[in-house]
Parts: sequence; structure tokens; C-alpha cells
Amino acid sequence: SQYFRSAFSNEWAEKKDGKFIFKKPNISPQLFNIILRFIYCGNIELKNLQGPDVLKLLIAVDELNIHPLVSHIQEFLIEHQTEFLYQNPTGILETVYQHETFTDLWNFCLEKICEEPKVLFNSDKFIDLKAPLLESLLKRDDLNMDEIEIWENLLKWCFSQQNIKNEPSKWNKEDITKIERALYRFIPLIRFYDIDPTDFFYKVYCYKDILPQELIHDLLEFHIVPNIKPKSNFTPSRKTNFKSTLIEPNNVSILASWIDKKVLHVIIEKIFLINLNYYIA
Repeated sequence: SQYFRSAFSNEWAEKKDGKFIFKKPNISPQLFNIILRFIYCGNIELKNLQGPDVLKLLIAVDELNIHPLVSHIQEFLIEHQTEFLYQNPTGILETVYQHETFTDLWNFCLEKICEEPKVLFNSDKFIDLKAPLLESLLKRDDLNMDEIEIWENLLKWCFSQQNIKNEPSKWNKEDITKIERALYRFIPLIRFYDIDPTDFFYKVYCYKDILPQELIHDLLEFHIVPNIKPKSNFTPSRKTNFKSTLIEPNNVSILASWIDKKVLHVIIEKIFLINLNYYIA
């Protein structure tokens, strides 16, 4: 590879007694032997390696610019090491995200997490997830999770990142500003119209101080006024497994919300009264 051509040049590698001395302390001897076997023999054996070692090998061959192995090892991980993703989803996502050539593995990881999001969201390390990674997940239309759960997990992540307690009544202006800045990039990614009135009242509206006031107004209008449809700029619903020849998937949550309006009339009245007092004040 170009890497070795550069490494064995007189300007880079150390040469002693007519031999090049090549030092790569970040690659273990075991993994380097596997790489050398591929270079000289053209074959590679991965079945005896555990998931973490296969990932380390992938990182090593990427650094060494051995492109055929990058594709081969990604394919092996996808086909034979799926359970490895469930052991450390946060760490694996961050590692794969840092390498532009791991496209296949990146797409696979996102798809698997979207199929079973609790693997990541219920992980103790979820709160340490980097913001760009969380953003990539929340942008997905196939994230198989109730929207209110997505919202609650976003809040959990935000409060942990900012080291702020989930006690809105005790927040000062500085706390509110920090939370607003942390959530700014994520708010457009939450499908708030897919959250039913009960959850909206108890789990969203109580955070009105950190949400755009125009959004709060639109959501209140949607939940209170009969037959009001979402604003034209709202984010479409995520894909579901719901199948019907009469109803489009994007309309399921809206219809459910309309039904909830009738069932939860008392709660809606409370929202209206709170909203009225809020604007009068």
C-alpha cells in the first residue's frame, strides 16, 4: 500500500544494518501477523478472533491503507459479529463514526440500532454519546421507538451532558440557556405531533421554558382545537409497521391524537387554562 511505500522510504523509517525498523505500537503483534500473512499469502483468518479484536484489526488495516481488507473485515463483522454491537453500542458507534471508510459498518450499525433502539438508549453509556451521533440517529425515519420515549431519552442525555437536574421549577436563567443551546439542533428532529395529549401535557409542556414558544403555541392549538392539522413545516412521522390500504402511515399518529382529544377532554381543558394564564401573565 501507499502507507508502506512511504513508511519504508529513507525519510520515514529507521534503517539499521541494511534492514528497515518498522514500529507500530498501536497495533498488537497478533494483529500485525494477521496483516503480514495477508500481504504475503493473500489469505486471512478471522473466525478465531473476538469482536473487539476484529474491530481493532479493521482500524489497523484502515490506517495502513489496505483497502481490500477494509471491505472484507466490515463484511465479516456484519455477517458474523452482530452480537458484538449489542455489547458496546456507544463505543462501537463512536469508533466507526471516526473512520470515513467504514461506510458499510456505519450504515449497518445505524440500521440495527433503529430496529432495536433500546440496545443503545438503555445502555449506561448512552448519556456519554457524542452529539453528532445522537443527531444522526434522531434524523432517522426508521427509529423504532415511541416519540415520547425519544423525547425523554433526549432530555436524559441533555441533563447529563450539562450536569443539570431534571427539576424545571428550580432552573435559573443560566440553566435554561445551557439546556436551550444543547437541545437546539435536536428540537426539529423530534416529531412532537406524534406525542399524544396526555404525554404532551405531563412530559412535554412542563418543559415549555426550554422549547421555542412558537412550537408550544402550535402544539397547544393542535391538541385543543378540533380538526386542526399540523403546521406545514412539521417533521413527518417516522415509519411504522402499521399496514393499511386506507390510511397512510404518517396519518396514524394524527388520527390517534384526534381520538385522544375526545377521550382526554378534561386534560385538554387544563392545558387551555394553563395556556390562557400563561399568556395573560
